[in-house]
Amino acid sequence: MMTTSIPAWNIRLTTLFVLTAIASAVVFEQPSQTIAVVVALACFSVGVVTFLLGYWAAVQRSRRDVIGVAALFFLLGDVADSRTRRLMNTCLAIQCVVALATALARPETDGKPGSTLAFGILVPMLGLGLNGLWGSRHGHFDARADVAISEAPEWQDEDHE
Repeated sequence: MMTTSIPAWNIRLTTLFVLTAIASAVVFEQPSQTIAVVVALACFSVGVVTFLLGYWAAVQRSRRDVIGVAALFFLLGDVADSRTRRLMNTCLAIQCVVALATALARPETDGKPGSTLAFGILVPMLGLGLNGLWGSRHGHFDARADVAISEAPEWQDEDHE
């Protein structure tokens, strides 16, 4: 069963990025450039926050589950059902392709190198972050067989509290 909130946000934010980045690349005038930069930075910010939240949750979960980095951030293996994996990784791929295509579309502006469209290169952090957050919250990982979970830390012997 697909949990709808994280994939739905991934679709919404990816669509917003694609629309603003392409519009800015085609028009390449104000205010479309500013809007594209703001959207790209907002997507990047959401990506960083969700990446850290997902990573933190995965670290906590790794005490009882075997979690691989590729499985967590790309939803590989049996971590997610095929529909969720395809949807989340497609959003990530679209973010990468549109970011590169729009950044390369205008390599220089007014004789000066660089472009506001280069901010789009930061956007795939959104896809990685949302994948990691979904994987850490809803992903299926095998239980650890090598670690017995106890209440006392490993360094503390049984005679001390």
